[in-house]
Amino acid sequence: MARPRSTDKRNAILAAASRVMGELGLSAPTARIAREAGVAEGTLFTYFASKDVLLNELYLELKDGLRLAMLGGYPAAASLEERARHAWSGYVAWGLAHPQERKVMAKLTLSDKVTPETRTTGTAAFNAITVALGEVTAAGPMAALGERFVGAIMTSLADTTIEFVAAYPDKASEYAEAGFRAFWRVASGH
Repeated sequence: MARPRSTDKRNAILAAASRVMGELGLSAPTARIAREAGVAEGTLFTYFASKDVLLNELYLELKDGLRLAMLGGYPAAASLEERARHAWSGYVAWGLAHPQERKVMAKLTLSDKVTPETRTTGTAAFNAITVALGEVTAAGPMAALGERFVGAIMTSLADTTIEFVAAYPDKASEYAEAGFRAFWRVASGH
């Protein structure tokens, strides 16, 4: 009879995959990931049937961490600007606290190994933010372009903000505020 799978081993494999792929890219060998996780390569494939399955599960794991950062304590009844600021601040804080994961997330987002179903699952978890972006977009100068485009602008500006805050921590609050204000002006027209 097969032993039950350990959540700790699964999490160790995902954490190792994030570290190794952050260093070597998505083509990182599974043998290296398994070694970093402290398991045999065969054990890795007990938890993840293939490397593609591992990539998709890692994508969802990273998305979930980001979702928790952006939606934890989300002020659903607050003004649109306050909700946008909350999501923005959560994204920036997550990116600063998890630079390796952010790097891997960017690679996975561009990868054709992440299935459309996985992308849909990952995106669905951000529904409150999607709704808020839709409200911002509908009321602003980018209404014809849609919330996906405005969301991509938010991500780009937040990523730029993260880079500047990391490089110049003495100006962290100024860059964070300037980044949000730039996003808000572009998205809302205010």
